[in-house]
Amino acid sequence: MKEMNAPELREELKQNKSLHLIDVREPYENEEFNIGGTNIPLGDLLNHEEELKELSKTGDLVLYCRSGNRSVMAQKLLAARFGIENTINLKGGVIRWDE
Repeated sequence: MKEMNAPELREELKQNKSLHLIDVREPYENEEFNIGGTNIPLGDLLNHEEELKELSKTGDLVLYCRSGNRSVMAQKLLAARFGIENTINLKGGVIRWDE
């Protein structure tokens, strides 16, 4: 499974890479701090199959959470349930975003 750290993601975003940011944290966490991703909590991913499949056709899905643990679970879930393999975990999550 692919992963990247915050500086690598910033660089990819600057280069206008076709990336879709998906925040798998809970809505209250997203409201407190977000980096511009679509908020789909881990527990709701299975309800967004069509949306996620469509997004994955046009670019990689960068999954992130607070520390990187839930986003790894999301990667595994999307691969196992929907066959979506083009995911990238934000290593260290949003904790590392400001470092």
